[in-house]
Amino acid sequence: MYDYDLLVLGSGPSGQKAAVAAAKLGRRVAIVDRRDMLGGVCINTGTVPSKTLREAVLYLTGLSQRDLYGSSYRVKEDITVADLAARTEHVISRQTDVIRNQLARNRIAMITGTGRFADPHAVWVDAGSGRENRVTFDKAVIAAGTRPARPDSVDFDDRTIVDSDGVINLQAVPRSMVVVGAGVIGMEYASMFAALGTKVTVVERRERMLDFCDEEIVESLKYHLRDLSVTFRFGEEVASVEKHRTAALCVLRSGKKIVADTVMYSAGRQGQTDDLALEAAGLTADHRGRIQVDTHYRTSVENIYAVGDVIGFPALASTSMEQGRLAAQHACGEPARAMPDLQPIGIYTIPEISFVGKTEDELTDSSTPFEVGIARYRELARGQIVGDSYGMLKLLVSPGDGRLLGVHVFGTGATEIIHIGQAVMGCGGTVDYLLDAVFNYPTLAEAYKVAALDAANKIRNITRIDG
Repeated sequence: MYDYDLLVLGSGPSGQKAAVAAAKLGRRVAIVDRRDMLGGVCINTGTVPSKTLREAVLYLTGLSQRDLYGSSYRVKEDITVADLAARTEHVISRQTDVIRNQLARNRIAMITGTGRFADPHAVWVDAGSGRENRVTFDKAVIAAGTRPARPDSVDFDDRTIVDSDGVINLQAVPRSMVVVGAGVIGMEYASMFAALGTKVTVVERRERMLDFCDEEIVESLKYHLRDLSVTFRFGEEVASVEKHRTAALCVLRSGKKIVADTVMYSAGRQGQTDDLALEAAGLTADHRGRIQVDTHYRTSVENIYAVGDVIGFPALASTSMEQGRLAAQHACGEPARAMPDLQPIGIYTIPEISFVGKTEDELTDSSTPFEVGIARYRELARGQIVGDSYGMLKLLVSPGDGRLLGVHVFGTGATEIIHIGQAVMGCGGTVDYLLDAVFNYPTLAEAYKVAALDAANKIRNITRIDG
């Protein structure tokens, strides 16, 4: 009756996993996306390029080795955009091949072009040839992703004034940069360019950055970024940006003026739903282009699902993948467990941040008793070996039953070792597991044992005095 059992609009992380999950269940599946966007924003302009750029910056600047070899240590003296782009292009090419092979192995059809709904069971696909093809489906998954939000008052030229997708295409490493917005993406790029030697100024209208993170961790990041000559302007807002022949002039509402080679806006993301003709399928999106879904990721139209960034928070590649898988299973009538609430957050600043569970502020606000256990990388042999004297791991422990309430890591490998804490918390484990466990030596993972001992000793002292 239909061309496909499941049609996926978008080939990003959520779209890929939805398509593969349905194909594994024996359904006829197709993905619609542009030829140059296989893998979505994640592979082409967002997550993968930015994290690859970060690795290139860390390697070429020698920043992570300066504790060992001195503050002037550098692998390459004059780092060019070509140096950075070479690694990025290599990784994008390899990842695109991986995705293409995965789709082929699972017999998922790749329909090249842009899709728009004709009705709730069909889309028109424009491949750029001048004519559109009609493709029908039983069920559909919208995984269209997002693009950077661009304020109407700003004249973006993708050279002097750029957004977070365009910053990876700069023609040269700027001598100075203004980053507008101190969210995750803004702070990641601010730290990368600061490491390259760019004079970075961060402008944020709120009074602090990354306000969902542990305050002590954020203060540590701020300290290190200031050490890289980053200037912060909190409680400030950009009133206008004037383009001049050789630079841009940022005028703040307070009257301050900042001259910079490049201005990068990181003002949130906008769902890419404008060209989907949602109304033809009986759907609508909000002012940020986001589509509302239920707990199974089904939209208000029974046979159409939406997943990934296009449905809003948390808008992470990691959670988007799982949303795609769960949506496909539900669409195919396959029973599936709901995604657990315990999700790790990774922020790829320099140094990186990762956490899972509650912050100190959240526990304090809810009047939940907790004790803190801290391990510092400089006290670990592995920390000395890798040249990380600033990293730390913090455990938030319930003094009553020893449950882990939160784990917060700052420094080398934070986004990797956070999963140990996530696993213990997810399995209902207590600090006793970390106290009794034997960790490989020397590793950064040992920080869990050191922090657990710190927390346990504090709890023991309180119990001894308080009874």
